[in-house]
Amino acid sequence: MSRSRQPPLVTGISPNEGIPWTKVTIRGENLGAEPADLIGLTICGHNCLLTAEWMSTSKIVCRVGQAKNDKGDIIVTTKSGGKGTSTVSFKLLRPEKIGILDQSAVWVDEMNYYDMRTDRNKGIPPLSLRPANPLGIEIEKGKFPQKDLEMLFPGMSADFTSENFSAAWYLIENHSNASFEQLKMAVTHLKRQANKKSEGSLACVKGGLSTFFEAQDALSAIHQKLEADGTEKVEGSMTQKLENVLNRASNTADTLFQEVLGRKDKADSTRNALNVLQRFKFLFNLPLNIERNIQKGDYDVVINDYEKAKSLFGKTEVQVFKKYYAEVETRIEALRELLLDKLLETPSTLHDQKRYIRYLSDLHAPGDPAWQCIAAQHRWILQLMHSCREGCVRDLKGPPGLHSAMLDLDGDVRASVPGHLGQTASLKRGSSFQPGRDDAWRYQTPHRVAFVEKLTKLVLSQLPNFWKLWISYVNGSLFSETAEKSGHIERSKNVRQRQNDFKKMIQEVMHCLVKLLRGALLPLSVAEGGGRQCRGWEVKAELSGQGLAHAIQTLRLTYESLTALEIPNDLLQTIQDLILDLRVRCVVVTLQHTAEEVKRLAEKEDWVVDSEGLTSLPCQFERCVVHSLQSLREVLECKPGEASVFQQPKTQEEVCQLSINIMQVFIYCLEQLSTKPDADVDTAHLSVDVSSPDLFGSIHEDFSLTSEQRLLIVLSNCCYLERHTFRNIAEHFEKHNFQGVEKITQVSMASLKELDQRLFENYIELKADPIVGSLEPGIYAGYFDWKDCLPPTGVRNYLKEALVNIIAVHAEVFTISKDLVPRVLSRVVEAVSEELSRLMQCVSSFSKNGALQARLEICTLRDTVAAHLTPESRSSFKQALEALPQLSSGADRNASPHRLLELLLSRVRSSVHLQLACFQATPPPAVKTQVPSR
Repeated sequence: MSRSRQPPLVTGISPNEGIPWTKVTIRGENLGAEPADLIGLTICGHNCLLTAEWMSTSKIVCRVGQAKNDKGDIIVTTKSGGKGTSTVSFKLLRPEKIGILDQSAVWVDEMNYYDMRTDRNKGIPPLSLRPANPLGIEIEKGKFPQKDLEMLFPGMSADFTSENFSAAWYLIENHSNASFEQLKMAVTHLKRQANKKSEGSLACVKGGLSTFFEAQDALSAIHQKLEADGTEKVEGSMTQKLENVLNRASNTADTLFQEVLGRKDKADSTRNALNVLQRFKFLFNLPLNIERNIQKGDYDVVINDYEKAKSLFGKTEVQVFKKYYAEVETRIEALRELLLDKLLETPSTLHDQKRYIRYLSDLHAPGDPAWQCIAAQHRWILQLMHSCREGCVRDLKGPPGLHSAMLDLDGDVRASVPGHLGQTASLKRGSSFQPGRDDAWRYQTPHRVAFVEKLTKLVLSQLPNFWKLWISYVNGSLFSETAEKSGHIERSKNVRQRQNDFKKMIQEVMHCLVKLLRGALLPLSVAEGGGRQCRGWEVKAELSGQGLAHAIQTLRLTYESLTALEIPNDLLQTIQDLILDLRVRCVVVTLQHTAEEVKRLAEKEDWVVDSEGLTSLPCQFERCVVHSLQSLREVLECKPGEASVFQQPKTQEEVCQLSINIMQVFIYCLEQLSTKPDADVDTAHLSVDVSSPDLFGSIHEDFSLTSEQRLLIVLSNCCYLERHTFRNIAEHFEKHNFQGVEKITQVSMASLKELDQRLFENYIELKADPIVGSLEPGIYAGYFDWKDCLPPTGVRNYLKEALVNIIAVHAEVFTISKDLVPRVLSRVVEAVSEELSRLMQCVSSFSKNGALQARLEICTLRDTVAAHLTPESRSSFKQALEALPQLSSGADRNASPHRLLELLLSRVRSSVHLQLACFQATPPPAVKTQVPSR
C-alpha cells in the first residue's frame, strides 16, 4: 500500500525531561492529517498512544508513561506517512516516592508502597514519613561488615531518624562508591526536599497545577454535556449516581484511615509542641540566662540575646511569648539601672565609662546616659578639688612635720653670675661673702606650694579623661553603630545646647581651680574680694619668691598639658591670668626680699680693705641683686601665649620703685655704716691688705678704725658704686627687660652722689677745720706782730704744724684709697688757703720783715701743695699775696728781698724735702683709669 504523505518528523518536545505521567507537547511535521490518522506514539520506548491527543499536523499532546529507558526518541506513526523519526529526545526522571499520607496531584502506583510496607529488614515503621532514599541518588550497599562499622562509630547509628545518627556511617553503608558530583546532586536534592516540606500543600498545588486544570476542564465538559442532554435533573441520573459513588468512596476512605489519621494528628500536635519548645527554648530560657550573665559580667551576651529576642518576639501576639518577653524586659530594665549606677559611680576609668555608655545605648536606655556621665564626672572633679583643699588645710593645722618634704631648687632657678663679673677683683675680694639664702637654695616646701602641686596633679589626672569623654560623645564613638544610627538625629538636635553646657562645665572647673590656687598663693587679693577660698590658709606671711616661682613653673606645665588636649584657649584664659598675676607678684616679692637682704648686708661688713680702698660690700650688693634677677629669669620669660610682666603701667611703676628702693636701701646702709659709733664697730677681726708697697709700714694688724677712716672707706665704696656697680646692675635690669631703667639709674645715682657729697663734707669738716682753726693762733703765738718782727730765717712752727696735719690727712686717705687723695687734699688746701688769705687781708700793715715773712710762709705752703691746687685755692693764695706789700727792688739784686726770699724758700725746701716727696708721690690722675678693669 502506497503512502500519500511523508513520514512524520518530530522536531521538538516541551518539556524535554520529566517524571512519568508528565504532560508534554510534541511538535514536528506530518504528524497526521486527522486524529484517526495517528496510529502510534512511543516516548523512550513506552507506548503513549492512549493519552495522546492530536491537535494538528504539527502538534500532539500526551503524557509520558512508565518507561524502561531513561532517555529515548519520540516516534510518531501515522497511516498516511508510516513510522517517523525524531531529531530530539526526552529524558525520563525517576519519580520521587510518595508516602501513603502525602498529598499527590496525580495517581501513583501503589505497588511501590506495598513493597515498602512489607520490607521489614530495616525496621522502618509503616507510617514513617521518611523517604527510602533521602539523598535521591542510587543506593549501593557497601561491603563493610556491620561489626567494623559499629567499632568505628561507637554509640552511633546509620538511621537518620535516630538521635545518634552518623552521616559518615550512612554514606559508607549506602553510598560508598558515589562520586563527588553525585554527592553535590544529593545536597541539592536535600535542599529541594526541605523547601517542599516547608511549602506544604502549596507545593503540592504548584507541582500538580496542570493536573488540577485538566480535572477542572474535564468536570466542566461533563457538566456542559449533561446540561445539553438534560439528564442532570433526572432522578437516578449518571451525575447523581456518580455523586453517590464518590460520597461512599470518601466515607469508606475516612473510615479506613480514621484511626491512622487520628494518631497522625495527635503525633503532629505532640511533635508541634516539642518543636515549639525546642525552637523557642531561647526565649523560655532567656530570663534565667540574663540573670546568670549579669552575675558573670557578660553584658555583651545579654545585649545580643536581648536584641535577638526583641527582633523575634517584640511584636508577638502569642500570650505565652508575651509573658516570657515581659519577664525579659523586667530583667533588662534592672540591668539598665545597674549599668547606670556603675556609669555614675566615681571614681571610674574612661574605658569603663565608654563601655557602660555603649551598653546603655545598645539597651536603648531612656534619656542620655553619656551626658549624665559627663555631668557626674564634672561634679566629681569639683568635689575632688574642694576635698584636696580641705585636706591640705587640715594638714596645715595638724602637728608640724607632716609636710617637711624638701625640694632642691638649685638647677636653673638660680643661674651663675655672668662671667665678666665673676672675673673681677671685687668678686675675689668678696670671698667672705655668704649668701642670704639658707641651706644652699634648698628649702622646706611651703604647704601652699605643695597644695598647688597636689591640686594641679589631681586636675591633670581627671580633666584629660573628662575632655576625651566629651570628644567621644560629640563624634559618636561612644555608641555602637545601631545605637548611633537610632540616636543620631536626637543628638544632633541637642549638640549645640550640649556644647554650651559643656563649655560652662569646663569654665566652672577652670574658675574653681584658679580661685583655689589664688586662695593659696595670693590670699590677700582673694581676701579683698571676699572669697572663702583663702579661709584656713595662714595669710600672715606671704610666700617667698622661690615658692611663687615654683608654683608658676607648676602652673605653666599644667597649662601646657591642658593645651595639648586641644582645649580652646578662651577656656584656659583664667589660668593665663593667674600665671600673669603670680609672675607680677613673684617679681614684687623677690624685689622686696632683695631689699631686706640688702638691708642686712650692713651686718656683714668686715671692713677688710684691699689695695684700692674697697671692701667686699659693693660686691656683695651686686651679687645679691644679680642673684635675685637671675632667680626671676624664668619668671620674666614669656612662654607661648603669655603676656609681658611689664605690660601694665602700674606694674612698671611699682617694679621701678622697688628697684629704686633696693638701691636706696643700700645707700642708707652705707650711711649707717659711716655714722656708726666707734663702740658699735667690731674690730676683733679687722685687718688691712699689707701686700701693697704703697701702704705705710706703720699700719699693722691691730689697727683700729676711727670714724674718719670709716668715712673714707664708705666714700671709696661710693666711688666704686658710681663708676661700676650701679652701671652693671642697670645693665642687668635692661637684660631682664625691666622698664624705667634710666629712671632707676638717675634716681640711684642722685641719691648716691648726695650721700657721697654729704660724707665728703663731713670728712673735710673733721679734717680741715682743726687745721684751719690752728692757723690764726699759730700765727700770732708769742705776741707776734707783723709790724714789728725780726728778719725771717725760715718758716714758723704753725706752718710746719699745718703741713704735718695735711700730711697726716694725706697719709690717712692714701692708706684707704689712693683715688681719694687728690679730692680730699684739694678741699683741705682750699680751706687752708682761704683761711690764710682771710688772715692776711685782716692785717692792717706789714713791716718790711713782716711782709717778707708772710710771703715766705705763703709761698712755702703754696709750693708744697702745688700738686693739689685748684682754681679756688690758687685764687686764695693770689689774694693772700696781693694783700702783702710789694717787695722793694734794690740796685744789688743779690742783696734784694727777692734774692733773700729765694734763698729762704730753697732752704725751706731742703728741710722739708721728705714732706714734699710725700705730696709729689701722689699718682697722676691718669692712673685712675686702671680701676674700670674691674
